[in-house]
Amino acid sequence: MSHVKALIKKESLQIIRDPSSVLIAFVLPLILLFIFGYGINLDSNKVKIGLVLENVNPDITSLATAFTNSRFLDVKIGRDRREFQRDLVSGRLRGIVVVPQNFTKEHGRFIESSKLQVIADGSEPNTALFVQNYVNGVVQIWLRHQADDRGGIQSDSLIQVDPRFWYNAELKSKNSLIPGSIAIIITLIGTLLTALVISREWERGTMEALMATPVSIVDILVGKIVPYFLLGIGSMLVCSLVAVFLFGVPLRGSVLGLLAVTSVFLICALGQGLLISSIARDHLVASLAALMSAFLPAFMLSGFIFEISSMPTPIQVMTHLLAVRYFVTCLQTIFLAGSVKVLLMKCMGAMALIGGAFFLITISKIKKRLD
Repeated sequence: MSHVKALIKKESLQIIRDPSSVLIAFVLPLILLFIFGYGINLDSNKVKIGLVLENVNPDITSLATAFTNSRFLDVKIGRDRREFQRDLVSGRLRGIVVVPQNFTKEHGRFIESSKLQVIADGSEPNTALFVQNYVNGVVQIWLRHQADDRGGIQSDSLIQVDPRFWYNAELKSKNSLIPGSIAIIITLIGTLLTALVISREWERGTMEALMATPVSIVDILVGKIVPYFLLGIGSMLVCSLVAVFLFGVPLRGSVLGLLAVTSVFLICALGQGLLISSIARDHLVASLAALMSAFLPAFMLSGFIFEISSMPTPIQVMTHLLAVRYFVTCLQTIFLAGSVKVLLMKCMGAMALIGGAFFLITISKIKKRLD
């Protein structure tokens, strides 16, 4: 233990003297979290559309008012669709809603051919779906109000669906994206920190001195892991505070559960970084390998943005080998649902197996000899 303590002290002093580790652990996560928090947003509020009223009567005016009062739509009213075609092509509008001249007869009686035309910009499929769904929602609410005002019963409202959303009642995408982005950030930080450790030792010529000391490979790895593990925990706490107090993401689980999940995951991230640094003895090669092997798979295959169930079956199987997949699930559960012990223990077990595999491979790769 005295050997390990001496190595931990040596590595801690190295971190203090080298500001790049502190920048990677605390400054880089904040920058990335601000980018993810403000730059990635799957909610589409105030979609700009053009509303064409080919005829004007009390019912159509009421429908136009329903569109303009919607908090999801930014409506520009005109009398001819040709007024908005250039704006749709240029991207200033995301859709055009046409209320035809024969939309209603007098006294609000609808004819069989009463239809609205929705023209959306298909170059952005998600936004086009938002336009379609928002317009349909506005029309359905307006029809219900019309039926209530006339004392009648709307034929398609005999059965009404009353939806209820658990865990994220407001359906804010940031409430799920920010915990996922924290998982991506900790993946990158943990892997990048340790990927530079041994490669930096080789470049500076200090690895030969370590090889000459009476310590085992396990002692060397433990001495290097512990300081960076503490840095990773500190980085996680900073990111969690920013998520809760700046972005307003609820933290429904326990802080101890959050620390436990993060601790297990850091074993995987730090182990992956050590494996990279044991293979790549060049500082630049190690950092690029960390970015390619940690950040890109985590961003694309963790379920952070892209649903895993919609991926091809071989890719879905491959995602089970990524610890960040389980970490994203754990963080989203802790922040939004609470400390669900069965789920968290299952994910922590999978992450522990992956982390153990990284360390076993690393130990087999590092030998106390100079090649």
